[in-house]
Amino acid sequence: MANNKSNPASAGAIETNDVAQIPAGERHGKPWHLFTVWSSPNLEFATVFVGALAIGFGLNIWQGLLAIVVGNALAGLTHGILSTWGPEAGLPQMVLGRNAFGKFGNLIPSGLSTLVAGIGWFAVNTVSGTFALDALTGMGKLPALLIVILLQVGIAFVGHNLIQKWERYASYFLAAVWLVVIVMVLGHDGIFNVAEATPGAGFPWAGFTLTAGAAYGYTAGWTAFASDYTRYLPANTDKTRLGLAAGLGNFLSTTLIMSIGALAFNVLGAGSVFGANPTADFTKTLGGFGALTLLAIVIGSISANILNVYSGAMSFLAMGFKLGFKSRRAIMVALAGLVGGVISYIGVLNNDVAHQLDGFLLVVSYWVAPWIAVVLTERILSKGKNAGARALAPKNSWAGAAAFVIATAFSIWGFCSQVMYTGPLAIAIHSVTLDDGRIVDVPDITALVGFVLAAVLFAVFRGADKNSK
Repeated sequence: MANNKSNPASAGAIETNDVAQIPAGERHGKPWHLFTVWSSPNLEFATVFVGALAIGFGLNIWQGLLAIVVGNALAGLTHGILSTWGPEAGLPQMVLGRNAFGKFGNLIPSGLSTLVAGIGWFAVNTVSGTFALDALTGMGKLPALLIVILLQVGIAFVGHNLIQKWERYASYFLAAVWLVVIVMVLGHDGIFNVAEATPGAGFPWAGFTLTAGAAYGYTAGWTAFASDYTRYLPANTDKTRLGLAAGLGNFLSTTLIMSIGALAFNVLGAGSVFGANPTADFTKTLGGFGALTLLAIVIGSISANILNVYSGAMSFLAMGFKLGFKSRRAIMVALAGLVGGVISYIGVLNNDVAHQLDGFLLVVSYWVAPWIAVVLTERILSKGKNAGARALAPKNSWAGAAAFVIATAFSIWGFCSQVMYTGPLAIAIHSVTLDDGRIVDVPDITALVGFVLAAVLFAVFRGADKNSK
């Protein structure tokens, strides 16, 4: 702790502030640092795979690229906005969420963030990094899994300052490698080829909305802990510069790498998207540069999971549990890494990773869109009230939780379009019935409906909830 006080930017001291408000004497950093914080974790194969889903869902390359841009633009905009809340309040994102959800209602989104980021995304990215390290070295999946887990949990265990340094310097290496990858992918014949459409087929709304939803889910998934990495910045940090750095860092990196995924798998074909090891299939297109690309995929996966496990632990602590030990954040990181590691091991043994990642991404968008709508609407309606002070003394309000639960449940029931379940309202909007009775080509606008409905419901409920004002 003495190191933190003498040098608040020290990368070697274990962070002990957890979800407490950051004192003025420990504030440090610059807005542009957020560009690398949010670009580095997206320079990995999971991002490539989201773009590849466009081809797997039957879109042509131009339709796929448009869906990627739309999904990421919507997510990047709100990510930049929520990132600006950290310096003023000095608090993590899920703690600030108490203003909209109340003391007990905030248990719902905080718990979801813990499960989705600290365990779910941790497992997804660990599997990706493990496959890449095994393909690079041939050491076997279990040793590769252990190395990846130990690195990402170790860095997150130390905390905020080491994370910032890792993301910044990793981004330089990753950017250099991915620039070469981009050039090599663009050099392949046929990457912009457009497959001939089925005669009489209309615009593929199902594939378009599924791809846009997956892109949105991936990029907006970071927004649930946007201010976790801005709360150490000085309170007078320029909000415009900060919002642009965070929002563009997220949008540009995801859009660029997803686009490369769509282009590469446009050559490889839809079969490779849902194959046993799409990571290896992708790197085969890079010839002799494949080995360095695999190394970049490993580092990118670690960069992503450092944020996931760190913020997953912060989300758990934001639920308000009293654990009774000083380094509770670090200990929660270790526990989350253990649980996520077990799930990762199961994922490594399972060859159906592609379909599971698809479903996971869409589920992320199903809950995170209504959550963003509620906290954003509350911020607008609060009209400049001190967000930090209110979050540290939350009231027992119900408007946010009610709006969130109703909007999420209704949007999933009515508009979900998945293999195991398709919403009746989505079918009514657009669908095609095959000769065998199957209903296909159903658009998935769950996230969009959830966002709009949650914002409207919160505005209405807030008027009836005296503790929401």
